[in-house]
Amino acid sequence: MRLKRAGDGPILTPQADVPWEKDTVFNTAAIHDGGRFHLLYRAVAHNPGDPNRSSIGYAVSDDGIHFDRLDHPVLTSGVVPDEAQGVEDPRVIKFEDTFYMCYTAYDGQRCQIALATSLDLLHWERQGVILDDKVFGWNKDASLFPRKFGGRWCLMHRPAPDVYVSFGHDLHHWTEHHCVMKPMFDWESTKIGGGAQPILTDAGWLLVYHGVDKAHTYRLGLALLDLDDPTKVIKRYPEPVLSPELPWELKGDVSNVCFTCGAVLLGDELWVYYGCADSVIGLAKGSFAEFLAT
Repeated sequence: MRLKRAGDGPILTPQADVPWEKDTVFNTAAIHDGGRFHLLYRAVAHNPGDPNRSSIGYAVSDDGIHFDRLDHPVLTSGVVPDEAQGVEDPRVIKFEDTFYMCYTAYDGQRCQIALATSLDLLHWERQGVILDDKVFGWNKDASLFPRKFGGRWCLMHRPAPDVYVSFGHDLHHWTEHHCVMKPMFDWESTKIGGGAQPILTDAGWLLVYHGVDKAHTYRLGLALLDLDDPTKVIKRYPEPVLSPELPWELKGDVSNVCFTCGAVLLGDELWVYYGCADSVIGLAKGSFAEFLAT
């Protein structure tokens, strides 16, 4: 199975006349709600003396390809000390009537897992760091599952080089930790990490994750976790389903990168929104049934 790119180029590129996203847009959360496609994307402006400060912007679309954007970020860095240098790589789920956005809080030295909540995807309330660096150290690539297990929340995250899930009765205290996936194949030999938010299907929890090889190339893979026990892997595709091949995937702020933070499953069709070379956002599609049949 391979994902096929939609169109002949990126679907979202930086806006040179917008100061906070003038240089790069990438690594976007994606969710389909109310019949529309919503992106919460990371944007960077390279300013003298402060070259890599990240914000999170919002874009919306009726067809999933042509997006309208807000002219201001929905979340900015520097508001609290833990986010002094950036709010990065959001993943969004909806639980009951509330949207939950996990993101990386970066203070210039530490990467920790933070959370914000919203009722409309536009106005976000910070809930603070929910998994700090005391247990796992440098930690990224987090998403909540949009379902509780035995009354407990479940959080996917990545203390390098493995993918973990943790359980907790509330969103600030995680009392049980499980390593779910380790690097297994050559294309992911250096490290793996959660990509898109876990997607609920009748067959299990679909994960679109990333793997990094020894040459520091980022590719995307697919795995399926047990519906009732997300610590169990049912299926894992041995080959990457998307690799950097096109110019905007091969060259950019960080070259040779396909990296996702969000995907949407529409019937059988999987839509994966992905960051290309940490510079622009692309879209690739594939068949979920084909993955299951492999």
